[in-house]
Amino acid sequence: MSKLLVKPSGETGCVIDVTPESAGWTYVGFALHKLKPGERLAGGDADREACLVLVSGKASITAGESNFGSVGRRMSPFDGKPSSVYVPAGMDWSATAETDVELAVCTAPGTAGARPPRLIAEDDNGQEVRGKGSNVRHVTNILPETADADGLLVVEVVTPAGNTSSYPPHRHDEDDLPRQSSLEETYYHRLNPPQGFAFQRVYTDADASGRRELDEAMAVEDGDMTLVPKGYHPCATIHGYDLYYLNVMAGPRRQWRFHNASEHEWLLKV
Repeated sequence: MSKLLVKPSGETGCVIDVTPESAGWTYVGFALHKLKPGERLAGGDADREACLVLVSGKASITAGESNFGSVGRRMSPFDGKPSSVYVPAGMDWSATAETDVELAVCTAPGTAGARPPRLIAEDDNGQEVRGKGSNVRHVTNILPETADADGLLVVEVVTPAGNTSSYPPHRHDEDDLPRQSSLEETYYHRLNPPQGFAFQRVYTDADASGRRELDEAMAVEDGDMTLVPKGYHPCATIHGYDLYYLNVMAGPRRQWRFHNASEHEWLLKV
């Protein structure tokens, strides 16, 4: 199995836990928790900010002295916009499930006391459609570059059955602004219906001899996570199965600037 593919460890509790140490990088952390009604999860880190994304279900969430009450409306990641809570570094938080809950905890380095916590309600999320034809995907910006945060960038994408996504292939692995930014990235994948599968390739440019430093092609199933430490990272889902993914990005600068694979850039003109 690819070293970039992370399988869920079970059906309850913390089923995915990616840390900078386990991923072998510096910035992005991601955990996926499955809670039953009444179960409580608590967290907070002195030097890491967090974005708590309700992938599905409803939970009562607090952060510091702020009580956001019942957060979340959708029961599936394919059913409407998400609800989220931003928690700055140095602040404790808790979530108590009111229904079955899938809670994503997205983290990156932050400065304690930099800003207050806030609810990112369904209607606060900007949405856009990218691509055309069989490259259409539906993007929901949870914590975009224009939103206040230290390092986190968080976005959801739903790719209709049979379509490609994160395509034409692009990369953001060089700290060379304004041309390109260096951002680590995780993809948390879901399929609808859940027995489906999709594909993702993570690869770097070939050298003069045709060799690539990184070239991993992965079959992605419902609940899997993929890691993108560098390189291009396109996805494709098969006929009959919609693909959802939750992206978390962070790096030395909080800007998303990418470089398209030159051999595929012609696709943007047709």
